[in-house]
Amino acid sequence: MEFNRREWLAGSVALAGLAAVPSYAQAEALGGLPEHMIHPELRDITRRFQKMTANRPGFNRANLPQLRAPNPFSNQPPLDSVPLEKRLIPGGKSQPDVVVFVINARAGTSRPAILHTHGGGYVTGSAESSVRQLQQLCARLDCVAVSVEYRLAPETTYAGSIEDNYAGLKWLHANATELGVDPARIALLGESAGGGHAAMLALVARDRGEVPVCFQCLIYPMLDDRTGTTRKMPPWAGKLAWTPEDNHFGWESFLGAKPGRASAPKYAVPARMPDLKGLPPAFIGVGTLDLFCDENIEYARRLTASGVGTELIVVPGAFHGFDGLALIAKARLGTWFEQTKLNALRRAFGMAAE
Repeated sequence: MEFNRREWLAGSVALAGLAAVPSYAQAEALGGLPEHMIHPELRDITRRFQKMTANRPGFNRANLPQLRAPNPFSNQPPLDSVPLEKRLIPGGKSQPDVVVFVINARAGTSRPAILHTHGGGYVTGSAESSVRQLQQLCARLDCVAVSVEYRLAPETTYAGSIEDNYAGLKWLHANATELGVDPARIALLGESAGGGHAAMLALVARDRGEVPVCFQCLIYPMLDDRTGTTRKMPPWAGKLAWTPEDNHFGWESFLGAKPGRASAPKYAVPARMPDLKGLPPAFIGVGTLDLFCDENIEYARRLTASGVGTELIVVPGAFHGFDGLALIAKARLGTWFEQTKLNALRRAFGMAAE
């Protein structure tokens, strides 16, 4: 099967933050995985992606400029058919103003909305790179989205980026009428580190009590700094895409300290928060080969035990960012996972599932 550039761009929903990740190319050096462990629909496209990313640098501070540079996956042109506006909004107290991308806003309506936080291991990625993906989602759900250009680590640690995202959530809620949003139907959505930020935001919003959140949609979220550091992982975890070494660098940059210590700052590590009661219902999707599989399953278990309605999808033979590659390959797996995620959001918004 041949893939042209347009097909790669069309399917790169989850790859904007992953394109800098070197570890597809490193799979062989890391020992690789037996082919039978990888989902059949992902095998061929994964081999091709390994070749395309063979020269990606490793994750460290010196390589961050190169890792953050635009690439074919992050440089997708926005759709002309779905309204888009770049806004500068007030930050939190003693915090700088924040750039947000407002998608599909239309005054005079009362539609659901999504506050989106992008992926990239807390150290790369951008809200701008997610615009086309969110335009497509908004068109399918007839909703509004606001994506926050939060500050990245290590230049800014958890405290700054959490406040950036909360400022975006408060602004969305406060300007619901102008944006055509039903303020009672605001959901959080994020992938990878963005999923971690969405989980943090749900916790902060619960405790501050200023903005109601109706749902949290967490796509292979980055939740636990102990993963791959003080917590031993199965030998297949993180062999493809995000590795334990990548995870250590991401968390150390985000926390401003070594990960896996005896305690963690409040809100910065959702998996370490002692009380999950009162959080909005959740959807969590992850693959069995993902480094985050165990921590995602455990978080879903704790949410459920805390009385939080939680839907957990564990995809056999799938690794971190698998859905983007599956869509590129036009595999049924990618379509199914995307539809499952959208239906979870539809139910949260009081819409009929498809």
